Amino acid sequence: MRELWQELQQELAALVLPVACAGCGLARVRGELCGECAEEFRSAVPRRVWPSALPSGLPRVYAAMPYADEVRAVLLAHKERGALRLVTPLGELLAAAVRKASARSRAASGAGALALVPVPSARRAVAGRGHDPVRRIALAAAGELRREGLPVRVVSALRQRRVVADQAGLSARQRSANLSGALELVPGSERLLAAGETVLVDDLMTTGASLAEAARTVREQVRSVIAAAVVAYRPRA
Repeated sequence: MRELWQELQQELAALVLPVACAGCGLARVRGELCGECAEEFRSAVPRRVWPSALPSGLPRVYAAMPYADEVRAVLLAHKERGALRLVTPLGELLAAAVRKASARSRAASGAGALALVPVPSARRAVAGRGHDPVRRIALAAAGELRREGLPVRVVSALRQRRVVADQAGLSARQRSANLSGALELVPGSERLLAAGETVLVDDLMTTGASLAEAARTVREQVRSVIAAAVVAYRPRA
């Protein structure tokens, strides 16, 4: 209900107030992105990426764009400021990364069910923001891929089993230690994941610790992780 109210407020404001592009900040009358930023997102070419230090168990990771400039601004606006209409362009970027992540497996084994498994946020973070940004982007990406005829669904199979510290400011080694053993499968999700193949999804990869822990958790039960896909990644130093 809170998400619906936020979206309604944003829709009404866009009808009567000039708004700035969420990417570059240029003023416009309607929509969330200017034509140049929208075209930059549409023309993104996903590729395989690596963090500076490779955590154990990290699957192949594909990202749509580097975490900089317009995409950074859009991710922050959606995640921290509740600009929920930005889920559409972010979902399109994630869908492009998922296509790339699953292409090798689909070519080898043929078309099959694909489960997008979002990396979970802490409950307190979701409550504070009023929405779960990664799950929202995953749902938008799944909708985009289904319109192309791909059998895709979002499976919220992971949850935190213990409280973890805020990751901001932690080194790669500290993040891995902070997240080690922090996730578990939601009961009953094993059956859903075993029915096809799994792509882990997140909005941003920094050190890869979150994706490595998510992959470990899934592999312990169903061994179906083929890759990971993210909207953006921090380029290696």
